[in-house]
Amino acid sequence: MARRRGFFAEMQHQARLADQRQQAAIRQHAQAVKQSEAAQRRAERAQLAAERASEQDRKRLEREAAQAHAEARVAEAEDETSELHARFAELDGILEATLAVDDFVDLETLRAVVEHPPFPYAHLRIALPAPAPIPEPPLPVKQEPEAVKGLFGRKQKQEQATLAVEQKYAEDYHAWKQATDELPGRRAAQLEAHARAEQERQEKLAAAEATYAQDSAVRERDVAEQNEALDQLIAGLGYGTVDAVREYVSIVLANSVYPEWLPVSHSAEFDPANAELAMRVLIPGPEIVPVVKYYKYTKATDEITPVAATQKDTKDRYAGLVHNVALRSLHEVFEADRRGLIKSISLELGTETISPATGQPTYVLFVAVAASREEFENLDLSAVVPAATLEHLGAAVSKNPYALTPITAAGVRRAR
Repeated sequence: MARRRGFFAEMQHQARLADQRQQAAIRQHAQAVKQSEAAQRRAERAQLAAERASEQDRKRLEREAAQAHAEARVAEAEDETSELHARFAELDGILEATLAVDDFVDLETLRAVVEHPPFPYAHLRIALPAPAPIPEPPLPVKQEPEAVKGLFGRKQKQEQATLAVEQKYAEDYHAWKQATDELPGRRAAQLEAHARAEQERQEKLAAAEATYAQDSAVRERDVAEQNEALDQLIAGLGYGTVDAVREYVSIVLANSVYPEWLPVSHSAEFDPANAELAMRVLIPGPEIVPVVKYYKYTKATDEITPVAATQKDTKDRYAGLVHNVALRSLHEVFEADRRGLIKSISLELGTETISPATGQPTYVLFVAVAASREEFENLDLSAVVPAATLEHLGAAVSKNPYALTPITAAGVRRAR
């Protein structure tokens, strides 16, 4: 009967696991922060007290520090006990946890919508600004000769100064004329470089947009295919086809939220001839139940040690898990099937373990039960004793699941 989940069931299952991991990480972070802050406060108080203490206060402070340490260790043991009891509450509340939840899955909520990421090269969509024209070179200006100083050789000096000015002006004019003559070419080269850069930008933009369009087309195709598969599932469920019913049940069960540390898996087959769903549920072995009742702190040894739970409490808790998961699985499927396509469910629940006789993996069957929709919907699961309910349904139930005592399905009645 084992079968891989369908696409939508796997999608729901992975979403549930991701949410569980996120919530667990948030809880762990909050606990770590709380413990770190408490330790920091204790260290600060101890440091402050040590700084203020005189020699005669040392012994008193040491006693107080020892008392504070003991109180902190007691609180640590109480925290561990609280976490343990929270796990017990989750184990014992497996059935109750689903009763306040509507297990119906509106398949339309699984419809996908295309989400395109932003275009990664938006800067390429901006045209390069035209370069500022190269300015005209300034026309040279002839400078006045420097004034001649001194009384001797003034005329000669004056002529030399005038000649220097004329020579400098001629050089400046020549440079200006050359720059002016070169200006059209420089401007043309500038425009040509800009045109090349702009052309390169446009080519890069075209290539990037083509790639983005291809990727977008793939995304749209994938979403269209997913939604087409969803349409087929919805249509098939309307006709009650085997594959559609099986896939919908997989989605419902993948949506069932168990504690992250308590993996429960389901597989199912639908028989349209008698509208019966055959379901197998796999739960962890007895090791999932803590064998500790609480934690205590012993001051003499400065140790936190577990206090063992009684064997009866551990056996009863695991048996309760077996009974609760069986009823929960029946409830979730019947409640989710609003069309009433499934008239009855035959369920078997067990665990996988290593056979002590052969050393090989083996499947141990704990519960075999069949229930019709009519008789199951007459139950008020908020007020039942699960073991009594399974007996009422005519189930075959292991006498001692904790000891991995199996049952045989022989003699279990069919759903009425």
